[in-house]
Amino acid sequence: MLLAATAALALSGAVPAFAADAPAASAVLKTYGDIAQAKFEDALTTAKALNVAVDALIANPSDATLAAARDAWKAARPSYQQTEVYRFGNAIVDDWEGRVNAWPLDEGLIDYVDAKSYGDSSDSNPLYTANVIANKTLQIGPDKVDATEINADLLHKLQEAGDVEANVATGYHAIEFLLWGQDLNGTGPGAGNRPATDYDTKNCTNGNCDRRAAYLKAATDLLVSDLEEMVANWQPEGEARKQLSEKGDEGGLATILTGIGSLSYGELAGERMKLGLILHDPEEEHDCFSDNTANSHYYDQVGMVSAWQGKYTRADGSVVEGPSIRELAAAKNADAAKRVDEALANTSAKMQVLKDTSDKGEAYDQMIGADNPKGNAIVQEAIDGLIGQTRAVEAVVAALGLKIEVEGSDSLDNPDAVGAE
Repeated sequence: MLLAATAALALSGAVPAFAADAPAASAVLKTYGDIAQAKFEDALTTAKALNVAVDALIANPSDATLAAARDAWKAARPSYQQTEVYRFGNAIVDDWEGRVNAWPLDEGLIDYVDAKSYGDSSDSNPLYTANVIANKTLQIGPDKVDATEINADLLHKLQEAGDVEANVATGYHAIEFLLWGQDLNGTGPGAGNRPATDYDTKNCTNGNCDRRAAYLKAATDLLVSDLEEMVANWQPEGEARKQLSEKGDEGGLATILTGIGSLSYGELAGERMKLGLILHDPEEEHDCFSDNTANSHYYDQVGMVSAWQGKYTRADGSVVEGPSIRELAAAKNADAAKRVDEALANTSAKMQVLKDTSDKGEAYDQMIGADNPKGNAIVQEAIDGLIGQTRAVEAVVAALGLKIEVEGSDSLDNPDAVGAE
């Protein structure tokens, strides 16, 4: 979807004129970069805490250490989800993102699955049930791969192996599967229920406990190293800041609005929410093994509000803030900026309902069930809010004389085609 609401200023290449009290575009972009740096640093800190919890689980598998590792995984999600607004518009983030947050995944690539619900083959994925944890040799296309040692190199080879996007071998969701296992409850209550003994080499359930532990450790180490890379990219002299600066003021401002618009519309409202609601399919929920989806959606919205307002509250309670795209937009067109304020507030309220419902015991996969009209309505209202805030961003794009391209989604733009698949 192309937001072609461009003023004559944009067409001529002129810089938009702002009121005297408008912040400089360069200052707005510095805030945007400073907040990105802080968010990725917090994501890294929480990933390191997850790594410590994983070490404890592997060293002493028990219900308590497994629960602690799961809690650490959930605690790592909010800061990361708030970074997703940087994915769209920043190629350096989008190109990297698949290594840390790709989904959905064909979990049979990694470990044992329930054959009855999962099946034993897929026409689109030869590695659908490869189960690297159980097999020390894998056939990937014409190549025979030695999987004797499960390490970072092997996981890199498995990630999107055969150019199949569902072959997700790294990142948060691979770790999530290894901690929870499959959620076999459909749209009923309950998440995955992997036993701690899946990691107990002295009392092993489901075989290959040593290799499962090796996979979990390798994946968690990789998550930390991948986040370290992105933290470095957003340092004041980092590559992400350099690429942002090279776009110039207008290009940088467009990047901020692209992030909000694309995450709101095509990604979150469309691929992560409307698609699953149309199909009433729990496999189309973002955190499908842990039933943490509502929280992930909520913190995506928090991240978008942060990008708009130029303010981020860090995990330690400190605040990073500065001149914002909101201030700049308000100086040019107060009504357009107010519309975004109101749209973001509306969506945030709907996301709060979604989160509260999940926190009280009705998980997101239950809400999207075919027999749950009340839950469906809660999800749809959040989707409607996200669409509304995208439309509000369009007005700011016009007011600032910019041009952005917002990602679309068949589930929003052509839902009849989705239902026919």
